[in-house]
Amino acid sequence: MQATPARLRTDSACFEADFQARLHWSADTDAAIEQRVADILADVRQRGDVALLETTARFDGLDVPNMAALELTQAELRAAFDAIPAAQREALQAAAARVRRYHEAQKKASGESWSYRDEDGSLLGQKVTPLDRVGIYVPGGKAAYPSSVLMNAIPAHVAGVGEIIMVVPTPRGEKNALVLAAAYVAGVTRAFTIGGAQAVAALAYGTQTVPKVDKITGPGNAYVASAKKHVFGTVGIDMIAGPSEILVLADGSTPPDWVAMDLFSQAEHDEMAQSILLCPDAAYLDAVQAAIDRLLPEMPRAEIIAKSLTGRGALIQTRSMEEACDISNRIAPEHLEVSSHEPHRWEPLLRHAGAIFLGAYTSESLGDYCAGPNHVLPTSGTARFSSPLGVYDFQKRSSLIEVSAQGAQALGRIASVIAHGEGLQAHARAAEMRLTTP
Repeated sequence: MQATPARLRTDSACFEADFQARLHWSADTDAAIEQRVADILADVRQRGDVALLETTARFDGLDVPNMAALELTQAELRAAFDAIPAAQREALQAAAARVRRYHEAQKKASGESWSYRDEDGSLLGQKVTPLDRVGIYVPGGKAAYPSSVLMNAIPAHVAGVGEIIMVVPTPRGEKNALVLAAAYVAGVTRAFTIGGAQAVAALAYGTQTVPKVDKITGPGNAYVASAKKHVFGTVGIDMIAGPSEILVLADGSTPPDWVAMDLFSQAEHDEMAQSILLCPDAAYLDAVQAAIDRLLPEMPRAEIIAKSLTGRGALIQTRSMEEACDISNRIAPEHLEVSSHEPHRWEPLLRHAGAIFLGAYTSESLGDYCAGPNHVLPTSGTARFSSPLGVYDFQKRSSLIEVSAQGAQALGRIASVIAHGEGLQAHARAAEMRLTTP
């Protein structure tokens, strides 16, 4: 089995066309999926628990008599935590502590209410309050992701969200103990073994058993992504995630095996994941390709890695590290590793990335699991205008305005003029009534 990422050179006449072809990925959802999702959403909205039980039986092969059989109790979550090996318990708790510490710092930096009084004595400010109830979707089909539980639930908990409702599919009733244990560690309020578009519908609209939430976060398959798009507006959502991505900027100082394995770490997610290496040193690119060839047969998910690297991967020789930074900004990757002996020289040139990993020892996998920052990141170039999941995604802001009698005299005249100009006389009159002198 071979993995042959495309080999590109920025000084080639055909580079731009080859580069764009390698980056291309369509986020369009299959029309049949869209229609099926719309039908599921409408069914759950109309019939609630009955529809949830039927769709869970149909798609997950889990035929149960009532919704009580699909809800995980706090005792069951605690039992799962107690039952997993001590090393896993300690790892979950250590990762959760670091994730919580990071998000608590984030809250202090940007999540507090504030106000001031102007020269007229009027109070102006902003009140920050948490959402009442959020839903987190945790994948549970081909793989289980306890880390996603931590990354979604902990910032919500830090933000002060009152209730955190987790949904996770358990095909054929197979529950992952590490996911349940992570829910216990992260402080999930209620958990249900449902998944797919029907779980998104239940969270968005509420059923007789599943409470309606204010926002839904967490990754899922094409059906989940489509459902989140459909319910946006009824509830908030975090993002529509595309395939996972890693971009490595290398100056040739990092062992090639390390970089090859970092490329594997994203490629092993699925065949559509993208792994790209940018480096000005052709000999180093050769060394990384040799490491790929040597290490690939050792990987349990070698077939997926090979398809990902061959179909969407690239080793790109640039003219300089500066040019590599320019190309990185064009890609706006989800994960960006600066694998250099002087990463802080290049970091100021990097404007667009979900997360930036500085230095050879900072593998993307450490950020995925336990460094502290959130691993729910913008994909498909959306890092140009969006940010990682954080405390701010579980808060909302209300403007505070308290106008003094003195302030109403100045503001009232301004508002009156503008309101009359817009033809909104009631607006103008409301302001004018508060003037002590016409």
